[in-house]
Amino acid sequence: MQHPNSPYNLIVILGPTASGKTTFAAHLAKHLDGEIISADSRQLYKGMDLGTGKDIEDYTIDGYTIPHHLIDIVEAGYKYNVFEYQSDFFKAFEKVQFNNRWPIMCGGTGMYIESVLKKYKLINVPVNKNLRDSLKGKDLNELTSILSSYKSLHNQTDTDTVKRAIRAIEIEEYYQTNPEIVVELPEVNPLIIGVNIDRDARRKKITDRLKKRFDEGMIDEVKQLLESGVSPEDLIYYGLEYKFLTMHVTGQLTYQQMFDKLNVSIHQFAKRQMTWFRGMERKGAKIHWVDAFEPIENRIEKVANLLKA
Repeated sequence: MQHPNSPYNLIVILGPTASGKTTFAAHLAKHLDGEIISADSRQLYKGMDLGTGKDIEDYTIDGYTIPHHLIDIVEAGYKYNVFEYQSDFFKAFEKVQFNNRWPIMCGGTGMYIESVLKKYKLINVPVNKNLRDSLKGKDLNELTSILSSYKSLHNQTDTDTVKRAIRAIEIEEYYQTNPEIVVELPEVNPLIIGVNIDRDARRKKITDRLKKRFDEGMIDEVKQLLESGVSPEDLIYYGLEYKFLTMHVTGQLTYQQMFDKLNVSIHQFAKRQMTWFRGMERKGAKIHWVDAFEPIENRIEKVANLLKA
C-alpha cells in the first residue's frame, strides 16, 4: 500500500544486466505490497525466455507470486516500440495505483525508463512505403550516414541492423515533417534506485550466467523460435543473444565464435547501460545507488526510509 504522505508515486529500480535488480525489486515489492512493471525491451516477447533472462522464478517469494506487468505481452517477431511501451506502461501504472499498491518499474532499458520519467511526447509513426523503397539496397554504413544527418547517434541499437536503421530513419523523417501533437500523460514523481555492481564482479556474473543459460537450453530456445515461423532476420533484429545464436544455428558462426562474440557484446551492453544511467544523472535525475552485494534487507530499509522523506 502506498504511503499517503510520501512525495513519490513510483519506484524505479534500474541497473546494468546481471546486477540482480529483478530479485531486489521482487523482494521490495513483497515488503511494500507493490507490483512490478517491467522496463525491459525484450522480456515482453513470448517464448524469448532464456535469451532475455526473464528469470520468472524471481517473482515468487515464499510461495507468493509478485504481480508483474509488461512481460510476455507480444509474440516473438513483432516489432514493439517505445511509443507502445510508454502507452502500455501508463495503463499498468494507473491499474497498480487503482489497486492502492506501489508501482515498481524495474529494468535496464534506458530509453523505456526515460520515456516515462521525462514523459516523451511520442506518436505512433506509420510505415512510409515510399521512403522505405528509396532506402532499399543501401548498406548499413550508408543508412547510418543518412540517420546521422537527422540526429546525433547516441543509441547504437538504431544502427545494429539494416532493418533497425531504416525504421529509425522513418521515425526521424516523420518527426520532421509532422507537427508535434499534445500528449497528456499521468504525473509521475519517481524515487529512482540504482543497483551498482563492481565492474569485475559484473563481468564474472555475466559470463557465469551466460554459461548457465546455455546449459539450460538457450540454443534449443532459438531453434524452437525459428521452427515456429519467426524468421532469422527477425530474431537477429532483437540483438545480443538472439543475434549471435541465430547466426550460429544458421551456420554463420561456429559455437566458439558465437560464444566469444556474445560474451563480449553483453559486457559492452552493460557498459552502455551504465553510461546511459550516468547520462540521466547529468541531465538532472537523482539516482540513489545501492550496492548489489549489500543484504537485500538493508537495501529495502533504505528505500522505505527514502519513501518517507
